[in-house]
Amino acid sequence: MKLLAYFRSLAAKFLHRDDLDDEVEEELRSHIQSRADDLERSGLSRAEAERRAGLEFGAKERVKEEIQEALGGNFLDTLLQDVRVSLRVLRKSPGFLTVTVLTLALGIGANAVVFSVINAFILHPLNVPKAESLYQLERGKDKAGNFSYPDYLDLRDRNRSFDGLIAWNVTAVGLDTGKDPYRSWVIETSGNYFDALGIQPYLGRLFHGSDEHGLNSAPYAVLSYECWHTHFHDDPGIVGRTIQLSKQPFTVLGVAPPDFHGVLMFFHPDLFVPIINREQIDGLSQLDERGVRWVFMVMGHLKPGVTRARAIADLNSIGSYLEKSYPKEDSNMTFSLAKPSFYGDYLGPAVQGFLAGLMLLAGLILLAACANLGSLFAARAADRAREVALRLALGSSRTRILRQVFTEAVLISLIGGAVGLWGSVLLLHGLSAWRPFANWPIQVPVNPDANVYLVALLLALVSGFLFGAVPVRQILRTNAYEIVKGSSAIVGQRITVRDLLLVVQIAICAVLVTSSMVAVRGLVRSLHNDFGFNPENAMLVDTDLMMGGYRGEGVRKMQRRMIEVLQAIPGVESVGLADSVPLGDGANSAIVFTDKTTDLRPANAATEAAMFSISPDYFRADGTSLLSGRTITWHDDKPAPRVAVVNPVFARKIFGSVNNAIGAYYKLRDGSRIQVVGIVEDGKYNSLTENPTPAMFFPILQAPTSSTWLVVRSSRDPLQLGSAIRSTLHDLDAGLPIYIQTRYKELDAILFGARMATMALGVL
Repeated sequence: MKLLAYFRSLAAKFLHRDDLDDEVEEELRSHIQSRADDLERSGLSRAEAERRAGLEFGAKERVKEEIQEALGGNFLDTLLQDVRVSLRVLRKSPGFLTVTVLTLALGIGANAVVFSVINAFILHPLNVPKAESLYQLERGKDKAGNFSYPDYLDLRDRNRSFDGLIAWNVTAVGLDTGKDPYRSWVIETSGNYFDALGIQPYLGRLFHGSDEHGLNSAPYAVLSYECWHTHFHDDPGIVGRTIQLSKQPFTVLGVAPPDFHGVLMFFHPDLFVPIINREQIDGLSQLDERGVRWVFMVMGHLKPGVTRARAIADLNSIGSYLEKSYPKEDSNMTFSLAKPSFYGDYLGPAVQGFLAGLMLLAGLILLAACANLGSLFAARAADRAREVALRLALGSSRTRILRQVFTEAVLISLIGGAVGLWGSVLLLHGLSAWRPFANWPIQVPVNPDANVYLVALLLALVSGFLFGAVPVRQILRTNAYEIVKGSSAIVGQRITVRDLLLVVQIAICAVLVTSSMVAVRGLVRSLHNDFGFNPENAMLVDTDLMMGGYRGEGVRKMQRRMIEVLQAIPGVESVGLADSVPLGDGANSAIVFTDKTTDLRPANAATEAAMFSISPDYFRADGTSLLSGRTITWHDDKPAPRVAVVNPVFARKIFGSVNNAIGAYYKLRDGSRIQVVGIVEDGKYNSLTENPTPAMFFPILQAPTSSTWLVVRSSRDPLQLGSAIRSTLHDLDAGLPIYIQTRYKELDAILFGARMATMALGVL
């Protein structure tokens, strides 16, 4: 009851503030008049008595403030008064206001953008229930994330630490909705995928482990919300309908919720299908091949009460069992756990360090902005020294003047923060909708959330207090008497503070400019790197014949036919075909043994090499130099002895020197003996920063694959040539999804990180 009475009295004070002010004013006037009456009775004139009474009483406004503070509840009134005064002062200085607001907007906006990226990439990377308990399995010292399907089944069924381990893989299909088929990206998942992640359908139902009854037993598909919205126009009748995936019928069970895109950050697939039906989509089952690690990732939720260390020990015990049971297929089966983010934990220390550095630089920008504004406020305080002196002479306290200065600074910082946040929100929404690669469903989900807004508010408040504090000492040392006389006692101090702030600004800007120049230099070096091929005057055609329904011998015939029709286009100099291209979407690799090795366990491998299947004219089309020996020919087919062309790094690792390689043999894991018939120049195969990597190139007829990359070399205009290629291949098979780009354009994915770093540092 006492607390209620207190709040009522406090409310009454605020609601009847005008009456209270009138009472205080009347009381003060009565007091001064009473003193004037006493002085008048002592013999002074009335005018002189009132003057003397006013001087004896002092500053009436100051006394009113003290009375109001004693009565309580004065803070809000004083704050509103300070805000009104600050707005009037700033309105009289539009140039100063514009400069300060824009300066802060840039500093706070830059910090909001960078923090939003860190918030999305590192702090809250996955939008799934109980994301804090979700961990990805990593294998061996290299922390590899790929597994064979039989190994996954053993890990899933034998572990006692996870509430269901899931497995999934990424692949492309030809999606036929009744119109022109197009390439669509699919997540192949274990049957327990949605249940283990706790995902509920938006429409229809999701598939479950109970839907699997053996190989190719679950021809079902779940659409992502984006795919349903974009390609099926929000049609609820899609549930139960049959669609064609790579010419194979799949029944749509339902639609995933709008905010679920799987557990691969940035990657927004169109569909989810059971991994048990992989043979229908990719033409390869491999579900029973323990030595083939094609499953992209395995992860799961830790059970309540299970620690990370306990789960790792549990997995390692299973790994020991697998090593003993399958010594030829499984080795180095030790495990670690990582929080999923970019590609599991593949965001890596380098990228995380860069983001941390970027946040530091953004903070330096805000610090430079505060130094700039502190210098302006110091100069502004000097210009307003006479005004401050007069207020002090009239009885205002230094505390009240400082409070006014801080109110003005915080008000500016809040306005600047609002403008900066508004600009950063527009930029972040644009980044979230941006598709950097036309042939990949990559999006950057960096939309701001409550954390970003809170950080922006805190930065604005802290910034206001930082640059508002610069003139504090200047105001505290103000000598009202000297300033009113016309002299100044603070010139030396003002110059010292402003010079110090200027040095801070120059130092910070030097760091930013230097960082940007280093990034630009690195990007230029990357663009002029020795790739091992010539990207000029080359076009790429990317497809997978499985998406067009081709199988077996039909794949080889179609690939040969595609080469022939493209070679017939006027102006085309050469056409090469490969299952993948260097610095493309990732090269396959295989472990390699010397010819003398008889125990072909992974531990006895001599090296691991990038692996490509190519057509005879591939090296000429891609601009790769043949150093010695011969290239691949059409005579290197299935009945012929197995051969390969290798690079010098491979030759030195396997044979000791390049001179010993031609005509020599080495072995693959399946025991096949391969004869080296040629040496081509070294190159970059997976990234521009990789160490020198062994590589081997097999004849496409001896290592057939449906994955088809065509390299077309021509001096014709790329737009005209691209149109001619599309028309020619459409005439050959109108139902085959293809993607055409220049060889330089394909490097965008490899250079993406360096370009984004350079752009970010340049903007900062």
